[in-house]
Amino acid sequence: MKVTQHIENAKGNPLFSFEILPPLKGQNIQSIFDSIDPLMEFKPPFIDVTYHREEYEFKELPSGLLQKKVVKKRPGTVGICAGIQNKYNVDAIPHILCGGFTKEDTENLLIDLDFLGIDNVVALRGDALKNEIYFKAEKDGNEYASELVTQISNLNQGIYLDEDLKNSAQTHFCIGVAGYPEKHMEAPSFDSDIHFLKQKIQNGADYIITQMFFDNQKFFDFVKKCRNEGITVPIIPGLKPLATKKQLNQIPLRFSIDLPDELIMEVVKAKDNEAVRQIGIEWCTAQSKELVAAGCPVLHYYSMGKADNIKQIAQALF
Repeated sequence: MKVTQHIENAKGNPLFSFEILPPLKGQNIQSIFDSIDPLMEFKPPFIDVTYHREEYEFKELPSGLLQKKVVKKRPGTVGICAGIQNKYNVDAIPHILCGGFTKEDTENLLIDLDFLGIDNVVALRGDALKNEIYFKAEKDGNEYASELVTQISNLNQGIYLDEDLKNSAQTHFCIGVAGYPEKHMEAPSFDSDIHFLKQKIQNGADYIITQMFFDNQKFFDFVKKCRNEGITVPIIPGLKPLATKKQLNQIPLRFSIDLPDELIMEVVKAKDNEAVRQIGIEWCTAQSKELVAAGCPVLHYYSMGKADNIKQIAQALF
């Protein structure tokens, strides 16, 4: 079922969903099931599965020359989605990236997902490689998420890259895209960021899921700005509870978002990470309750493979 249908069927009751990471290479899918099982009592209608593109590293040979080696530390997104749908009978939503894919690769991936009965995808540009300053698309690949949305939307209309195909089948993907309540780190301004978000919607996206935030007012302002610009699709807030003191620096650096001073000072005064974890749970629970009261259709949690703190938050709400 499509995310938009889940929201419509809920008739105003907030839904619970979360995002998981594929396991590191060498692990099996049971590690994924172990992180999902504790959260199934809250009846998530869908679960997001991230995709991690190939990275490269250079290994020095005895001769002194460098050998380029492909590293893929978290493979298996498509198989994990199939496993989740088969085991739990909930919709699994794979993230589809521009980075690392040609348009042909993307089309073949989407065909596989359609064959598996996967109804939803999240279309993302993806990050630059670790050894690159700026994102660089593959040759014959999509450069922007808006272009990727167009390609998926075209498949939904039966338009494939091979224009000579006859009687081509239409796919039926519901397309999610990312929104940034505090502006994408590469956007020159908030207004420009909203402009390009609107472009993704015009190209066929059906809903927005946001980057994590810790100040609900930033989310409310973002939603208001979207609505003022004519963006009417559902906007799903993305949430993450703090768990360690290191995250005070890591999260702003990695995601270019602000943490409220009140939250920062509570974490600074915490005696250890167990205390930080409890602060994170309480803060995220308060955020969640306010978002539910504001009528958010879904609360989406970034679990990062850990279920215990998300479970405590969900117990207070669902």
